[in-house]
Amino acid sequence: MSLVNFTEITVKSTARLHMGFFDLHGGLGRKFGSIGLSLAAPSIELSAMRSEKLCVSGFASHRAEEIARLLIAKLNITGAVNLAIKQTMPEHAGMGSGTQFALTIGTAISQLYSLNLNTAQIAELTGRGGRSGIGIAAFDQGGLLIDGGRVSHVASSHASKAPPLIARYDFPEDWRILLILDNNQPGIHGEEELAAFKTLPIFPENLAAHLCRSVLMQAMPAMVEKDLTAFGYSIRELQMHVGDYFAPAQGGRYASKYVGAVLQHLETLGVACYGQSSWGPTGFAVFENEELAQKTMLELKMKFTEPNLTWQICSANNNGSEILTA
Repeated sequence: MSLVNFTEITVKSTARLHMGFFDLHGGLGRKFGSIGLSLAAPSIELSAMRSEKLCVSGFASHRAEEIARLLIAKLNITGAVNLAIKQTMPEHAGMGSGTQFALTIGTAISQLYSLNLNTAQIAELTGRGGRSGIGIAAFDQGGLLIDGGRVSHVASSHASKAPPLIARYDFPEDWRILLILDNNQPGIHGEEELAAFKTLPIFPENLAAHLCRSVLMQAMPAMVEKDLTAFGYSIRELQMHVGDYFAPAQGGRYASKYVGAVLQHLETLGVACYGQSSWGPTGFAVFENEELAQKTMLELKMKFTEPNLTWQICSANNNGSEILTA
């Protein structure tokens, strides 16, 4: 049965962590390469119905309207959509809100008008997933995700496509992620992000090789064996080298001095896995269970009392987005 017969589509999607790039050199013909994790929270939820005129209500309505208007025009849809944004996530915080917002809206429009668009097609239509395929894969499948980077030769027929997913793992159910958010400082995005990539120096080839080896021989087997210590070591390697590479653009290894202070303290505590997601300012730490995550969060709240810092504990999302019909 075609979904056009249903009156309402609800799409739910969640945030993701971008834990780092492992080949910023690109000498083998592909550049970037990402490892990231789909989270159970924060999340986006919207409902959509077909309508004659575009109507958007709820959270971040202006942003949603821009995305919907772009898609309706590019897809030559006769008609429009009534969107209600019921829940959203922090913007420009390094958790992939832009990609998830575009994919949820695009999926709703595709379902309502029986367009059968896949997630990669929606991402390309909305200009998402150029450097990293983590957000696209998180929407589709969830879990711990590794992509193979973007073809770095502009003349290639694959140059505009999203990076391919090359590995995916269920993240251990018991492990918990502590998010450290700085609500007063947005991460680098848009034109500022483009300018940063253009002005940064060439990434050392031997360091890119080291990071690729770390992902292949540490992070990936650690996921199979559920070894947080080995997994965390690989993520810390990525965070240290890539963070220092981006330091001229973001003002240091970490974008937020407040989040950075927390992460440096986690290092002194011997926490296995921590870092900054994407351009930040959101930081993260991974713990083996809920009890340890809660205990550490309470200690951090007592030590770091800056009012702009907020904290959230969540699990991973191993299932991807939800699409419901009514």
